[in-house]
Amino acid sequence: MKRYLGIDFGQARVGIAKSDLLGYTAEGVETIKWDGQDVEPVLDRIAEICKELDVSEIVLGLPKRTDNRLGEAEEKVKVFAEQLETRLGLPLHFEDERLTTVMATKFLQQGNSKKSSYRSKVDQVAAEIILQGFLEKQRFQKN
Repeated sequence: MKRYLGIDFGQARVGIAKSDLLGYTAEGVETIKWDGQDVEPVLDRIAEICKELDVSEIVLGLPKRTDNRLGEAEEKVKVFAEQLETRLGLPLHFEDERLTTVMATKFLQQGNSKKSSYRSKVDQVAAEIILQGFLEKQRFQKN
């Protein structure tokens, strides 16, 4: 059994989600706030979470452009991915994250969450969406 950690990497917040041990569902863990400059505290917290949850693999959202050209956000995520792999030594997978923040915001609105709490939860929900998409693809490939 494997536990996956889903990550929605942003320049102010990093959403974190985890899978169940069977790899069926994703659940939000937390949102890490950071200054957009020094990524070390983010890496430290992710390393702590991975240890606490006994994470086997990482799923990182990749912000592709709708025209599929390489963008600045995608480049930043790839640099972060290299740092994660170096720090954690865990297998890392990319999952297309286009429109996940929009979807996460809509989920929060439909769930009647207070608008003031969107900002603190939207990245976590986006990480859940990223991870759930990956998990569903994994199950489909096995069948």
